[in-house]
Amino acid sequence: MTKRNFPSHNRLWQLDALRGITLISMAAYHALWDLVYLFGLRADWYSDTPGYLWQQSICWCFILLSGFCWGLGKHPLKRGLMVFFGGALVTAVTLLVMPAERVVFGVLTLIGSSMLLMIPLHKLLGKIPPKYAPFGILAAGLLFFITRNISRGSLGFEGIHLGTIPAAFYQNIFTAYLGFPPREFFSTDYFPLFPWFFLFLTGYFIHRSLSPWIQRKRESENLSPAPAAAKPFCWIGRHSLILYLVHQPVIYGICEAVRMIL
Repeated sequence: MTKRNFPSHNRLWQLDALRGITLISMAAYHALWDLVYLFGLRADWYSDTPGYLWQQSICWCFILLSGFCWGLGKHPLKRGLMVFFGGALVTAVTLLVMPAERVVFGVLTLIGSSMLLMIPLHKLLGKIPPKYAPFGILAAGLLFFITRNISRGSLGFEGIHLGTIPAAFYQNIFTAYLGFPPREFFSTDYFPLFPWFFLFLTGYFIHRSLSPWIQRKRESENLSPAPAAAKPFCWIGRHSLILYLVHQPVIYGICEAVRMIL
């Protein structure tokens, strides 16, 4: 089937709104991170399970949404390179400005890498009929579950231990990019290709399973417009990359200004 180009007003506003809400949640999380780790605010819960679950909810949403939306956009090479180099910019700036809190292989690098990797993979996976896509969701989700802890030296998910990975896999910066960091590797925002690409792939297969319904809705131009209350979140979602790149310097600047005033 030939892929048609649909007008921008014929978007799934729910995806933009969800991305916008997730970005706001991420900005709030990073603002509190600055206050706790850079400005000395006491918040024990933030460094414990509640803070970890909050952080995981943000990255899971972003990665699943990115996988889902891969098949909805145009120019995957251009989009993938923009996100990847956005991640490279974050790494360069943090290494120069605050090397002790550097970001190496952060979430933008992961999402950009996954978008680029999907270009050749889609030539194969795109041939799978949508009715079989749920099997892809199960397979990708299972692979994510099995490999969730590989950066910690084992197979398994969080506290579930399924086996130990030989230390020989954890060698250098390239193995760290894949998901096998050497002992001296450090990053405050670390999302290696594996296991997180499998979560991206889960989102891709969720879209594949829903693609006939989405196609019918778009072709009939029967997509409901965003309600007024959702439009600010949709705007944020549509500009998520640039807002992601600027939000942390803005938050830090505000925190520093408040500290100086007080």
